[in-house]
Amino acid sequence: MATGEIQGSSDAAGLAALIARASAETGGRGLPPVERWNPPFCGDIDMEIRADGTWFYLGTPIGRAPLVRLFSTVLRKDEDGKTYLVTPVEKVGIRIVDAPFLAVEMNVGGEGEDRRLTFRTNVGDVVEAGADNPLRFVVSGENNELKPYLLVRGRLEALVSRAVMYDLVELGEVLEIDGVEMFAVRSGGVVFPVMPAAELDALSR
Repeated sequence: MATGEIQGSSDAAGLAALIARASAETGGRGLPPVERWNPPFCGDIDMEIRADGTWFYLGTPIGRAPLVRLFSTVLRKDEDGKTYLVTPVEKVGIRIVDAPFLAVEMNVGGEGEDRRLTFRTNVGDVVEAGADNPLRFVVSGENNELKPYLLVRGRLEALVSRAVMYDLVELGEVLEIDGVEMFAVRSGGVVFPVMPAAELDALSR
């Protein structure tokens, strides 16, 4: 594939075909090793992932789930904080409104210190929260909205959907962390602080 072909592709299907050919060079087993690829940057393309997880290309939603899944396998977030589609021969920038993935389902196994929280993303990743895939929590906006994020791979995170977030918060407990009472959740032997317990009380009033 010649440099510039990703940029030159005029539709999502054509773009997907180029990426599929590049990914085939890895043998088609598992996720492509995008972290090991070091292609030249070839500019930005008109692709955006909205906050609800919908992918847009040239201003049009990409309605075919297999295409979205294919694109998601070659996503990489670099140290510059930007997210790219990466193949062995070129790298192009795309826009992310919030997070590249959305966690749409959660399975709970075990209890207490043995609890395991496993999430499924909108593009088919299945990830257990733990030391390698931590949860982090942000309170943002005028309405002090709680937004949990799960590290999926590399620097790519999934925003936990609102419905799943409510189930996640139901599992929270107040624990003392570094001398401060924190509202937190456990998974994979790790405690993930959500916020100081005092702040939670204020939000619930």
